[in-house]
Amino acid sequence: MLRNLRSLSMALSVAAAVACGGGTGPYGSGGGGGPPPPPPPATVEARPTLVFTPGNLTINAGETMTFAFGSIGHNVTFDNRVAATPADIPGANANKSVQRTFAVAGTYQYHCNIHPGMAGSITVQ
Repeated sequence: MLRNLRSLSMALSVAAAVACGGGTGPYGSGGGGGPPPPPPPATVEARPTLVFTPGNLTINAGETMTFAFGSIGHNVTFDNRVAATPADIPGANANKSVQRTFAVAGTYQYHCNIHPGMAGSITVQ
């Protein structure tokens, strides 16, 4: 009888773990009604309030960062282009993320052509 109780307890524990952990990806499915998962490190979010957050992101040379576009369309155009400047992100991007890699140290300023005054910078060390 004790063995049966242990087996039942083990089966219930496994069932509970499976039911709670059925998400996908590093943050789960996000469908549980809780807060959305945190953005990956080195992410600039284009907010519906027409700001890039953070306004200045610092990363290491060779690191890849992410521009996360929410429900409102935005784009990214880099100012004062040099050979090491990554490609712009044209169009009206909504509900998607785009990555860019910065190989050379420096400060890369950018803006959104759709929304005047919406700007930020990436500092690469």
